[in-house]
Amino acid sequence: MSKDLTILVGTTKGAFLLSGGTDRSGWALSGPHCNGWPINHLAGDPQTGTIWAGGGGDFFGAGIWRSEDGGQSWELTRLTSGQMDEWAKSEPGMAEMFGVTGEPLPFGDAFKQIWSLHHAHGVLYAGTKPASLLKSLDGGRSWEKVSGLTDHPSADSWHGGAAGLVLHSIVSDAHAAAKMWVGISAAGVFATEDGGETWERRNRLSNARAREGHNHPAGPEGGDVGHCVHNIRLAPGSEDLMYQQNHHGVWRSADGGRSWDDITEGLPSPFGFPVQVHPRDPQKLWVIPLEEDNRVPLDGAAAVWSSSDGGQSWAAQREGLPQSGCFFTVLRQAMTGDTAEPAGVYFGTNSGSVFASLDEGETWQEIARHLPTVLTVEVLERP
Repeated sequence: MSKDLTILVGTTKGAFLLSGGTDRSGWALSGPHCNGWPINHLAGDPQTGTIWAGGGGDFFGAGIWRSEDGGQSWELTRLTSGQMDEWAKSEPGMAEMFGVTGEPLPFGDAFKQIWSLHHAHGVLYAGTKPASLLKSLDGGRSWEKVSGLTDHPSADSWHGGAAGLVLHSIVSDAHAAAKMWVGISAAGVFATEDGGETWERRNRLSNARAREGHNHPAGPEGGDVGHCVHNIRLAPGSEDLMYQQNHHGVWRSADGGRSWDDITEGLPSPFGFPVQVHPRDPQKLWVIPLEEDNRVPLDGAAAVWSSSDGGQSWAAQREGLPQSGCFFTVLRQAMTGDTAEPAGVYFGTNSGSVFASLDEGETWQEIARHLPTVLTVEVLERP
């Protein structure tokens, strides 16, 4: 049965929804939503249709917006304070304009942004900047910190990447509620098998020899993959097969992240941000290599690179993408896919475009343009 598809797009100036219906065409755009907040990530519940959008910044503080009517209306749960709270203290007019009540916020000023959202097994999770993990048992209305991760023995040694110390990837096992992984830049991959009570750091290289000659501290050395993980995915239908786009390569783990193999050979660059895995074929994946220094497509020609054999070989998919004068960036949470047949793959750019492939990357079309900088792209599929 075909599913009704909505693409959830987070930008520096609010959230947008791209509705493609059951045939993935027409692409009706609505937005901006969320009062122009920077939205780093969105998530949706296919059963209820609820959509969550997380973001914020120095001015707003951190918060999570919730819509239960397909994006027509939104309710904000503020979690931390920002500059507008300081302004509101001395200017009653500003307090009214910003909707600041002066009531204490649940996490004070502990973090300034929500960077990731994930809904699984009836629980909504959120990753923050600086890195911590939150969970909500009531659909995002109230939150508590997952202290087992925050209090990890290695926490004092975590260092932020270029975007800061962000918890950007949250991955769960569809069949085992207690199993979950998170990616923190630049601290690495962490996993729990007891519902978040305890966490294991999983950055170890496998026994296979890794590439030599890297010149960045995020590269593999000292037996580690490198702590600057950009994105992680668990292959759908698998309990242990994972893929990682790191600052210095693409990596595969067959044991739930306990060890990692380098599968970068064949790609034009080790650097990139997102990775996407096919919904039914765990050996098929997509990445978007970029120039390491400038974070743009190589030679000004956009390409998504795919592998059908778990990263043993790679091929460029370019049809429909700009092949000259292209200098956009695709950020770590700005690539996703649907579960249709054939599977759709989608990505957004910092130049405000959203591209879609409805044939697993063979051909591409631009389905939205002139948006603000796209920070994230996710899909909501409903029966």
